[in-house]
Amino acid sequence: VVGVVVLVVAVALLVVVVVVVVAVREVLVVVVVVVVAVVLLVVVVVVVVAVLDVVVLVVVLVDVVVLAVVVVVVVLAVVVVVMLVVLVEVLDVVVLVVVLVVAVVVGVVVVMLVVLVDVLVVLVVVVMVVLVPDVVVAVVVVVVVVLVVAVMV
Repeated sequence: VVGVVVLVVAVALLVVVVVVVVAVREVLVVVVVVVVAVVLLVVVVVVVVAVLDVVVLVVVLVDVVVLAVVVVVVVLAVVVVVMLVVLVEVLDVVVLVVVLVVAVVVGVVVVMLVVLVDVLVVLVVVVMVVLVPDVVVAVVVVVVVVLVVAVMV
């Protein structure tokens, strides 16, 4: 008897579920489409932001390496010139000043180039962060509207 009651209740519940699903099928489809669209949007934005974060991190690491190399080269140039002047007395003061100025100028130029590359990368990243989510949102909205209209028709 209990088995029959459970079977009848299960069949009744199944019928109710089928009736409800048929009645609100369009609403369910719309909800599913919207949920999928929102999830895709979030995934795309998260991926884009993650990629841009990695790009910025790589640029910063490259900058640190380049600046460290510049500092080392300038310091080595100064040390070598001073050693030549003090120990060997090969160079006079004018040559010493010229070499030091050239070393400093080269260092400054390299640092300026690194800063310029940084500015360009930051501009590209800002444009990507501003534009990509907007484009993705626009595409998702259009797709959702088209799907909703198609389901309603």
